[in-house]
Amino acid sequence: GLYDMAGNVFEWCWDWCAEYPSYDETDPRGASKGAYRNMRGGSWCSEEWECMIINHDGAAPDEDRDGFIGFRVVKNYKK
Repeated sequence: GLYDMAGNVFEWCWDWCAEYPSYDETDPRGASKGAYRNMRGGSWCSEEWECMIINHDGAAPDEDRDGFIGFRVVKNYKK
């Protein structure tokens, strides 16, 4: 039930950048450590194709800060 997950700002992800497998996989995980964190989606200054949630890129979280990179606060509700 997630909606409107892309388009405002690129969103920092928990996993680090790594090569994804060449086969289809649901919810692929990146590396557990590295220099660049994954960012997904697109931002207000992106091309249309970049705003898809499958779009990902990497950036150094301690160096790369800009008005088009952000994060989403999520609460996990357990029943």
